[in-house]
Amino acid sequence: MRDEKEFRRACYEAARRTRGRVTEFQYSDFDECVIGYRDRTIAIMCNRDAVLAITEPRSIDFSEGWVDGSPLTYLDEPELVAVLAEQPGFRVLTRAELLGPPDAEAWGISPYDLKCWRPATLGDALFNFWD
Repeated sequence: MRDEKEFRRACYEAARRTRGRVTEFQYSDFDECVIGYRDRTIAIMCNRDAVLAITEPRSIDFSEGWVDGSPLTYLDEPELVAVLAEQPGFRVLTRAELLGPPDAEAWGISPYDLKCWRPATLGDALFNFWD
């Protein structure tokens, strides 16, 4: 189960050790920490089960109410993955794992959700807005 305080601590530690700077946190169905680097901006997502994914920051459009602007784009960030993997209580997934097929049994994903929402990848199933 995710703990907001521990997620924030892990993100600040990861940013510090990878020479980045935490610029914001957002909270919804899953938590998002945005980290800025000199040459790029990335996000760390944390779902309710404390599974972490590294993505491009989400694009959210508020012009017509709250609308998620695009699906998540998973990134390869080996240095950041290594630091996050050391943080107790979290499991960080690589881009390859997140782009793999959703496995309902292995991840406790509702078969109904898979049938109804049809996530194309494990990442889509774990980091979604339908629950």
